[in-house]
Amino acid sequence: MRLPEDYMLPCLNKKLFGFDCLGCGLQRGLNLLFHGEFIAAFKMYPAVYTLVPLGLLIVTSLFYKFKYMNKVINGLAIATVLIIIISFTIKFFN
Repeated sequence: MRLPEDYMLPCLNKKLFGFDCLGCGLQRGLNLLFHGEFIAAFKMYPAVYTLVPLGLLIVTSLFYKFKYMNKVINGLAIATVLIIIISFTIKFFN
């Protein structure tokens, strides 16, 4: 039986340049999150907790419109980008 990890894409940036990119850990973080390993998912890729609601809201906004949907999506997008940059910086310099 093959595990989900067997189907994950390798990071081209890491293979070519030898260091992680801003998205490294996202697949493993989502896999851990969907398997109920919440702390491990956060340690792997902290932005996973803002990316999942952001993706759900974007898909929902295609079908339903709410009063403050755009503001919520923009806020989550900004928070996600900040979390990605901060966690990448911490990981890169440690």
